[in-house]
Amino acid sequence: MRHLWFIALSVLILASCKTPKSYTKIEGFTQGTTYSISYYDSLNRNFSPQIDSILSRIDYSMSIYNNSSTISKLNSNQSDSIDNLLKEVILASFDIYRQTDGAFDITVGPIVRAIGFGPDKTDGIDSAKIKSLLPLIGMDKIRIEGNRLIKEDSSIQLDVNAIAQGFTVDVIGEFLESKGIKNYLVEVGGEITARGINTKGTEWVVGIDKPVESAIPGENIQAKVLLSNGYGLATSGNYRKFIEVNGQKYAHTINPKTGFPELNDLLSATVVAPTAAKADALATAFMVKGLEWSKKFVASNKNVDAYLVYSDSLGNYQSWMNKGMEKRILP
Repeated sequence: MRHLWFIALSVLILASCKTPKSYTKIEGFTQGTTYSISYYDSLNRNFSPQIDSILSRIDYSMSIYNNSSTISKLNSNQSDSIDNLLKEVILASFDIYRQTDGAFDITVGPIVRAIGFGPDKTDGIDSAKIKSLLPLIGMDKIRIEGNRLIKEDSSIQLDVNAIAQGFTVDVIGEFLESKGIKNYLVEVGGEITARGINTKGTEWVVGIDKPVESAIPGENIQAKVLLSNGYGLATSGNYRKFIEVNGQKYAHTINPKTGFPELNDLLSATVVAPTAAKADALATAFMVKGLEWSKKFVASNKNVDAYLVYSDSLGNYQSWMNKGMEKRILP
């Protein structure tokens, strides 16, 4: 599961060489990563202050790196209250948790910290400690009552970083639409939503990187995807973010069932779904479940498209996509 606010995903926005003045572009830094927003507004309004406010509220709600955030207070048992933003994320997480047989699980917080992918620094992976934390893992051990989060064990900790950036993208997109904006693209840390047309008057185009460990994002574009109609796109992969202990690399995708970083034949998963939050969470779940399970999931969910990159028995890169994604791929 992805657990770093600053993780860089294998997605690059493909923009025209020069952005016309009629499109407003806002860029900045949030949640340990960058964001980029481009939109057309006939009134030429600059929404930077409002977007900054949205980003601040989300950070104060669900950043595990902010000791004063709502989620940090939940994790330290200072409070059991949840704000509307975090409540929405938790409810969405419950849906993905059920749909993926527990592969997506926001209660992995204690293991994230124990391994060293959270705010706490560790010297390595302590197998005994991880196994001792497994009884705390499982979204069946938490529930929402009104605006309160009830935990079966006070040691349970939440980590929503595998869905938060996608959720952030959706919230900003909804804000732009509330202002009458019909042509926009919002990207936060590689998670994207888009609607309408780009500066060239065509659908927005997003590039998917080939999963090469040392490559710079955008250096090796493997495919180009058309994205519009408010759909979200997210990519998760194990080839860029990891920790290294005594020469051994450990991927950031945590399997909630075992508590350990998951390694399988799936190298990266790019998902297109009705919301960026869902795409974000599913991309993480696919990395836990592997290639065959992910293919079956996509086949049984008509609103989800996927582009999966995997390693064959000879170690060569291979890719798979469903028919829905084929229609989105540029030749």
